Amino acid sequence: MATARATPPLAAFVLHSYDWSESSLIVDLFTRSHGRVVVVAKGAKRPTSNFRPLLLPFHPLTVWLSRTATDEDGEVKSLRSVEWGGGVPLPAAGLMSGFYLNELLLKGLARQDPHPTLFDAYAETLTVLAAASTTLAADTEAVALRAFELVLLRELGWLPELNVVTASAEPVHAERRYTLSPESGIVPDTEGAPGATWVALQAALQHGSPAALRHACAGSASLLRAPLRNLVHYHLSTAQLRTRRVGLQLQRLAALPQER
Repeated sequence: MATARATPPLAAFVLHSYDWSESSLIVDLFTRSHGRVVVVAKGAKRPTSNFRPLLLPFHPLTVWLSRTATDEDGEVKSLRSVEWGGGVPLPAAGLMSGFYLNELLLKGLARQDPHPTLFDAYAETLTVLAAASTTLAADTEAVALRAFELVLLRELGWLPELNVVTASAEPVHAERRYTLSPESGIVPDTEGAPGATWVALQAALQHGSPAALRHACAGSASLLRAPLRNLVHYHLSTAQLRTRRVGLQLQRLAALPQER
């Protein structure tokens, strides 16, 4: 019989979990060094399980997995141990944004394909969402989401150079306006974001500073929303993500007259 061995500790977040048996869960983890990893959390649904209070989304974790000597590269491993990594929980107002990030990762990432830069951007975005003040929450949330979408698109190879017109390789001019087309890349558009914004976004992506990227998004977050999400949807082959559909449904419910 093959013996089980523990992997080295992995920094991880829970993206999604679902029932596997009466007492266990299948958990989709996003790890820094191994990318998306699917694990079996045996006994996690039992009231006395140590896993039960920890396997929640949006909390940094350290996890240890078990593998057998005959299954070094198996896609599904067993969860052996979990430690909470601290952090601030997302407020209720930020949960839909958090689930949106998770849906992007679940749909966009292949299993066991590491993206440490994207992992760090995800952790940073959760921290920003959790720390957003009530008065600035909407603006802070939008900027954080645009910055994450940019990193995701770049890491997955879906983002063209933002400081040149894609078809002609002509430099983007700061005083003109452009948009990002799923089929054509950066193109002139009188209703798009200023060229200076696209140049700043490209520079921030190359520099790798999350704060600089958010700063570059801040002035044009509303103009970036549609082109970035259209590009995401184009590559994920979907017209609308589930979190977006749920968000629209909640907005409609909130607009209904309340019973007195």
